Amino acid sequence: MANSHGRFVWYGLMTTDVAAAKAFYTKVVGWGAQDASTPGMPYILFTVGMESVCGLMELPEDERTAGALPMWIGYVGVNDVDAATDRIKQLGGTVYVPPTDVANISRFSVFADPQKATLALFKWLQPGQQQVADSDRLGHVGWHELLAADGKKAFAFYGELFGWQKADADIGALDTYQLFSVGGQTIGGMITKPAMVQVPFWLYYFNIGDIDAAAERVKSGGGTILEGPVEVASGSWIVRCTDPQGAMFALEGKRNPNTVGYFKRDPSDQRGRRWSW
Repeated sequence: MANSHGRFVWYGLMTTDVAAAKAFYTKVVGWGAQDASTPGMPYILFTVGMESVCGLMELPEDERTAGALPMWIGYVGVNDVDAATDRIKQLGGTVYVPPTDVANISRFSVFADPQKATLALFKWLQPGQQQVADSDRLGHVGWHELLAADGKKAFAFYGELFGWQKADADIGALDTYQLFSVGGQTIGGMITKPAMVQVPFWLYYFNIGDIDAAAERVKSGGGTILEGPVEVASGSWIVRCTDPQGAMFALEGKRNPNTVGYFKRDPSDQRGRRWSW
């Protein structure tokens, strides 16, 4: 089993309408849903078969009052949550939730990097619980993308914190899309955001089957397609979206060559995963 340090091991959606988000994502991604609520804290597990892949909870009222919006948060495995949290402070990050235990199951911490993109640390408390998600399976996250205020500085921060390594880079006229890896596996990319994107953030790509059919489910479910489908180097296609409550997410899958619709690829588009700003 691969060491989970530096790898994304969990994902959570904080939203303003749990019931609506549950209905939307089970329809769009094809997840099952299991109630895992505890007294005073409603919580839904999204599942693929018998496996839990991510969670859903209400955005706390105090965070709404402070201006927080619905969002997906990725949890990165670390060997020591407390030590990693201290390192975040030393590197200029901000800790939102200090190291906290969850019912003898896990220990986690939520933080913002020095450019204010939000992420979380995670460690299972019981031996044998360590697991690394299969990034190729349907319903799982297959790609992680950071839109940073400064891509180079962001990579320096995360490289120091998690030991991420540079992989290939897609260098364009206005920006560089820097891929990063852990344990020899490329798991995502970082790019400097354009001025029109107000705040840095992490974006997660969920694997689905037919990208056009999934895009139609996004629209019919009240979500919005921001960009795509766009073909990427692997031969798959991506769409970037918002759900009905405003949380951003992305989908990645194949195209059905018999699909009839307005999603037509521009043959001159060679951007790969880079955004069309």
